Amino acid sequence: MSDQEIEDFDVDNLSDTSRMIPGLPPYNMEDQLLPMEPRSTLGCWAWALLVSAMNALVFLLNFTFMVLVFSVVLLPTIVVVYFGFKCHSRVLHSNAYYCKSILDDSSSSALIILGFVIMSPLIVVAMAVYCSLARRLRLFMCFQPYARAVYKGVKWRWYEDGGLCGCIKEWNSHVKAWV
Repeated sequence: MSDQEIEDFDVDNLSDTSRMIPGLPPYNMEDQLLPMEPRSTLGCWAWALLVSAMNALVFLLNFTFMVLVFSVVLLPTIVVVYFGFKCHSRVLHSNAYYCKSILDDSSSSALIILGFVIMSPLIVVAMAVYCSLARRLRLFMCFQPYARAVYKGVKWRWYEDGGLCGCIKEWNSHVKAWV
């Protein structure tokens, strides 16, 4: 294949609508301090502690949100395994009415097995729900870079997005991903 054929092949496969980058980034000189002025040692330590505390708080909020989503989605598994273990004679053997009249050892074993079998798909569903909600709410944009502590004039990431963590700004409907 000659060089001309390769160039023609590449040009034919590209269209005006299939661009890798949606647009050039804005170059605003007012947002950048060139060169950035470093902070003093004491100021750097104080800002580093503030940024670390803020990132730790954001991590705890994300973790709490993840635990909440997982516990709601995995609730059927938790209930089935709990009743299976509660009514089995070799584990907890409860004296409750439903354990004596409805569930015997074989049905309790079946509940335990069923609970562990449906756990795997529900974990996948829980992770997909959490990832889609985290992407929609832009939860990971709340983490701040440590350059905020080292240099003066570095803006908070969520400042340009229109509110805390960008949750106020309308979600970009042009960017979608399947989980």
